[in-house]
Amino acid sequence: MVGCGPLTFLPADLVIINGKEPESLDPVIINGQADGRIVSALFEGLVRYNTITGRPEPGLASTWEISTDRRTYRFHLRPNLQWSNGQPISAQDLLYSWQRVLTPASACEYANILFPVQNAESFHNGTIDDFELVGIKAITPNTIQINLSEPTSYFLDVCCYPALAIVPRTPIETHGDRWLLQKNIPTNGAYQLVSWKLNDCIRLRKNPFYWDHKNVQSETVDILPTSNASTALNLYEMGEVDIVWDKELVPTELVSILRQRSDFHVTDFLGTYFLRFNTLLAPFNDPQVRRALALSIDKHRLIDKITGAGESVAPHFVPPGIPGYDSPSGLDYDPEEARQLLADAGYPNGESFPPIDYLFNSSKLNEQIAVEIQAMWQEHLGVKTVLRQLEWKSYLQDQSNINYGVSRSSWLGDYVDPQTFLDVFTSNNGNNRTGWENTNYDGLISAANSEVNNAKRMEQLREAESILVEEFLPIIPLYFYVSMEYYDPKKVSGIFANIRAEHPIRSIKRIQPRDRDH
Repeated sequence: MVGCGPLTFLPADLVIINGKEPESLDPVIINGQADGRIVSALFEGLVRYNTITGRPEPGLASTWEISTDRRTYRFHLRPNLQWSNGQPISAQDLLYSWQRVLTPASACEYANILFPVQNAESFHNGTIDDFELVGIKAITPNTIQINLSEPTSYFLDVCCYPALAIVPRTPIETHGDRWLLQKNIPTNGAYQLVSWKLNDCIRLRKNPFYWDHKNVQSETVDILPTSNASTALNLYEMGEVDIVWDKELVPTELVSILRQRSDFHVTDFLGTYFLRFNTLLAPFNDPQVRRALALSIDKHRLIDKITGAGESVAPHFVPPGIPGYDSPSGLDYDPEEARQLLADAGYPNGESFPPIDYLFNSSKLNEQIAVEIQAMWQEHLGVKTVLRQLEWKSYLQDQSNINYGVSRSSWLGDYVDPQTFLDVFTSNNGNNRTGWENTNYDGLISAANSEVNNAKRMEQLREAESILVEEFLPIIPLYFYVSMEYYDPKKVSGIFANIRAEHPIRSIKRIQPRDRDH
C-alpha cells in the first residue's frame, strides 16, 4: 500500500497522483495547475471554483455587490469565519494577503492579476510605497471594498485564483520562507496539511473549522508526486491510487488504447500549445519569414501522428468554448504560399537562411513535435533546424531571456476569458518573451480592459487576436490541449468535466471504502 511513509497503516480515504513534486504550497510562489489544486484545498479566497462549472461561486465571502460602473466591488465575509486553529478570520487578513502578492520581494509571478485594482501596479513597481493608496480597503472587520481603475469583466474569476487566497499572517511573519515547514499551520480551506514528505506524499485532513466542512467529501487525502507516466499508470492499475491527473502522466504511446477505456477521460481544455519567435533576432524580425514558417506546418499531421488524444488544430491562439467570443480564422496550411513568402523575404528555397535554433523542454512529446516540424521546414522551405532540448529550469531561463530562435511554448488560461490569453503578448507583459511590441495591439487590449459593453469588448479582443495570429505572427499556435485523467466513475464521484479542468478536492470521494477493493 502506497501512502505517506509511516502513515501507510492508516490508509487515506482518497489517493491522487497529481504530477511532479510541488515547488511550494505558498500561494504567492506556485505557478502551476498541479500545485494550485493542493493550495486551493488548504487556502481559500473571497470566491472559489464551482465543482461542476469551474466558474466563480461564493467562498470566504458569502455575498458581494458590484457598482453600476463595474469599478467597485464590495465583498462581505461570512460571519464567524475561523482558521483551522479556531482563530477568527477578518478583512485585515485579506488586506495582508493581497499586499503580500503585490510586494516585489514576494516574487509572485501572478501579481499582475491584481493590476486592474487602483494603484496596484504602481505599488508593485515601486512608484508608490504606501499600500493605503491601493484600492483595497477594509470597510468593516467583515467587509472589503475593491476599487478598480477600469471595469474588469473577469475580476471574479481572478479572485478564485490560488495566488489571491487568504493566508495566515502570524506564521509567515514569524518563520519567513519556512512557514510551511511548521507543524499545524493555520489553514482556511477545506483541508489542513498533516504532513509533507518530499518525493513521497502530502497528506491532507478535513478542516473542522472550514465554513463548508459539512460538504467536504473525504476525511483524509494523500497526494503522491511523480512525473513518470508509466509509474502513475502502474499504481493506478494496481488499485493503489484512485485518480491520476494531467496529460503529462499519460504514456504517449498508449493514448490511442487508453481512449477506449471508460475510466480514461478526455475533455476540451483552456490551453494552447504554440511556438514563440524571437522577433529581436534576424531573420525572425521579418513578419514575412514568420508567416512563411507558420504556413509550412501541417498541424493536422502533428495531432494525427503524434498527440493522438483528440486535440484540435489551433488556427488561432484563444481556445474555443469561451462564452461570447469567436476567434479570427487564422492561417491555413499552405506550403506553396510559404515558399513564395520566403523567396520574397530574400531566401529562395531557403538559400542563405541561417539554421533555426529550436528550443524545447525535455519530454518525449515535445521532442517528437520538434522533429516533425524540423522535417516540414526542411521539406517545404529548404530550411535547416537545430533542435536544442533543455531541462525545465534551463529551458524557462533561456525562454525568459529570449535566448532562442524558435521556442516550444504553452499557455493555460487563468480564467474563462480571452483576456487571459491575449494579455500575454502586450508590450509590458513579463510573459511575452518574444521581444514583439505592437502599438495597435496594446491599444486594443487596453481599450477592451476598460470597455463596459461586452459585445464591443469581444470585438476589440478579436481584432487584437487577428493582429497576433494573422498579421504579425510573433507566435504560431499549433493545437488546443485536452485534459486527460484516469478515474473509475463507479468508484469515485465528484469530478465533472469543465473547460478549466477544475476539480476541487473537497467535492471528491470514493463511493466505496478502499479496503473493499482488495
